[in-house]
Amino acid sequence: MEAKIVLPRLSEAVFLCRRNRFVGEVEFGGGRELAHVPSSGRMTELLYPGAPVYIAPASSPGAKLRYRILMAENSGHKVSVDSLLPNRLVYRALAEGVLPELEGYTRIRREAAYGQGRFDFFLEGAGAGCYLEVKSVTLVRDGVALFPDAPSERGARHMEELALAKREGFRAVVLFVIQRQDACSFSPNSAGDPHFGRQLSRAALAGVEVLARLCLVDLEKVALGGPVPVML
Repeated sequence: MEAKIVLPRLSEAVFLCRRNRFVGEVEFGGGRELAHVPSSGRMTELLYPGAPVYIAPASSPGAKLRYRILMAENSGHKVSVDSLLPNRLVYRALAEGVLPELEGYTRIRREAAYGQGRFDFFLEGAGAGCYLEVKSVTLVRDGVALFPDAPSERGARHMEELALAKREGFRAVVLFVIQRQDACSFSPNSAGDPHFGRQLSRAALAGVEVLARLCLVDLEKVALGGPVPVML
């Protein structure tokens, strides 16, 4: 059994430019349309002039933009670009009990407060409980999935807070969900964000578990795939 998110019907379009972080311009249906980009990541290897993308109608009738970009292609592989999808996918995997690394918990709490911030999940029912943070990964170079694709102070802060939670007696886990299936391993993008790379390594030394999983991506669904090695 696999955890999966079924996608709305997708249509192929051509990416033209990015107006800002969350708005892109595409060529579709013989004209130009503005489309929501559901990620703040740079994704320059995916969203460039002339790149093939896949769009769906806006999820709500009152949306400012008629379309949203949900998928791109890179080296012949489909890549999900919705940064919120991994959180939904992991929740489904937890609820369905198909994530072996995180079995044995009986309650899943989302957006769990910790200190001055929040983690994606707090899992209860085994020991002191587990704080779980999920990160979306779209960048792959030479078979290595990399996070982040741009400097992320928020990501570095999450690693510090996970290390603190571990020192306070909780289980602490960060799960990097690679939204494509062509990666052989995962590493922090220390060249692009050395601060995040250092904080992730420090968190791992403090006992934070660092996990990474592929996704199986096609035009109908995104399914959680198998684990890949983490190289810090």
